Amino acid sequence: MGSNCGETATAAEPPNGVWAPGKHYYRIWQTVFEVDRKYIPIKGIGRGAYGVVCSSVNRETGERVAIKKICDVFGNRVDALRTLRELRLLRHVRHENVIGLKDVMIPPLQAGGFFKDVYLVYELMDTDLHHIIKSSQSLSNDHSKYFLFQLLRGLKYLHSANILHRDLKPGNLLVNANCDLKICDFGLARTTTTTRGGNNEPQFMTEYVVTRWYRAPELLLSCDNYGTSIDVWSVGCIFAEILGRKPLFQGSDCLSQLRLIIAVLGTQPEVDLQFIHNPKAKKFIRSLPFSRGICFSSMFPDADPLALDLLRRMLVFDPSKRITVSEALQHPYLSGLIDPTSNVPPAHQFHLDIDESIGEVVIRELMLREILCYHRLEAPYCVNTFY
Repeated sequence: MGSNCGETATAAEPPNGVWAPGKHYYRIWQTVFEVDRKYIPIKGIGRGAYGVVCSSVNRETGERVAIKKICDVFGNRVDALRTLRELRLLRHVRHENVIGLKDVMIPPLQAGGFFKDVYLVYELMDTDLHHIIKSSQSLSNDHSKYFLFQLLRGLKYLHSANILHRDLKPGNLLVNANCDLKICDFGLARTTTTTRGGNNEPQFMTEYVVTRWYRAPELLLSCDNYGTSIDVWSVGCIFAEILGRKPLFQGSDCLSQLRLIIAVLGTQPEVDLQFIHNPKAKKFIRSLPFSRGICFSSMFPDADPLALDLLRRMLVFDPSKRITVSEALQHPYLSGLIDPTSNVPPAHQFHLDIDESIGEVVIRELMLREILCYHRLEAPYCVNTFY
């Protein structure tokens, strides 16, 4: 949802030649947007496997927003579940360091409640941290500190609601011109269960989570359960990338990722391998060549020593010894920044987990119900149409 230069939106005809009530049509990058009349698309700002994003103006309020069109949302069941999960989560959370979902347009419904595309309306941001890191723009210690502070602050709010993001990376951190940062993309997020593991962390069954370069050792080692510490590891990787302007661990697969981690952190003592319950995984770690590790001060010679101390505490191999988000916010490196949320009650807790086995019909029904939460007045008509 960053506003990089893109193709200007132009008026278009509906693809099927039929104008849906209350809608008008624009074309961006050969994609037709069928949007509510109150929105005026301006230009494309992003595209990928998920669909296309454009900047837009709400002409009723004058507010600039980002509209994401998810094309053929039910064409891939996994992607449909991710969209449903994001809709459900963002309806419950409100924090200035978490992207706000302002509206979800009601799609024109066909017989049986069938619809194909989904349009989500977010706050508009200028760019993302990935593009900032790749750019030639200089980043001062104050920039690095402020980005980290906001990321931790948003994450503290999410963790207070027992939400794990599970896919933190620079591309999922949106930034505007005055350096405000917001966490986005919650398609892989989960709420924790009430079952506790031996290290007092909520339990999860291990599955694919987190882009490899930002994936915690316990995930790479296929541990049976994990908790909030996986997000902290990702934050550490992101912070190192801000400091060094390149990813810290660029593994080509899971095994090479682990080799790189051990090469930098050093060979781990046996006591710090106790969280690894898979015999083959533990054997692999023990088989790696001995490493004394690399001092972060030599990797980031211009960095604030306090920044490197906090980085070391986030990038700890044993998850039970990794610093928590709340502890990180209290670190001396961030002492000059006040955390207004420190005395605010935690976020409302809710269950996000969705039965992964449900079929398309049920996913469509659940998604429509989420959409209708943004349209209370239209809800009775739409529910009747659905059924």
